[in-house]
Amino acid sequence: MELREQAPAMTLARKLGDTEHRSGLAVQLARQSGAAECFAEWLLKIAVHRGATHYQRDFDPTLPPDNPAISDEEIGIALCLGQLPYALDHLRAAAQLLSSPRVDAVRLCRLAVRERCEPVLLHIAAIAERLAPALEPWAYLRQHLPPRAVPRTDALPHWTRLVSHTGMTAPGGPPKTAWLCRRE
Repeated sequence: MELREQAPAMTLARKLGDTEHRSGLAVQLARQSGAAECFAEWLLKIAVHRGATHYQRDFDPTLPPDNPAISDEEIGIALCLGQLPYALDHLRAAAQLLSSPRVDAVRLCRLAVRERCEPVLLHIAAIAERLAPALEPWAYLRQHLPPRAVPRTDALPHWTRLVSHTGMTAPGGPPKTAWLCRRE
């Protein structure tokens, strides 16, 4: 197959039936991080390094190190960008990274609107409402983030992928479901 015959990579925006938004944040963070072509993988590595430990794995050792000048809110939003390749682990890692009292909900809300990530964050916030209703920043986002409709939401993570399920608990109690919060 020649290069011109290859289908374009499936992005999150295409999967949602949305228009791809070319993100200024992605350009800025790719430059600041030095990650360039491996930007999406770098974002996941940094999210895991900063506390989204449920998605721990071996990362390419040549990926650039963390850049503390980049905020958690920027990393979380960047993982949800529609222009990135469709990868549910990125959305789930964003949910865990952002599930922290250290996250500035006002800044997160502003970035979400600017980068057109409202549908993803509101989807996560709606799931959090059922399982951890007071958890921030999700409670704030449910009240302050304006909705932006997309044709499809079935491509977003199922609620079971944002929680941890235990088996039988000691002493023989029922299973428990807990929201995956960031490891601080």
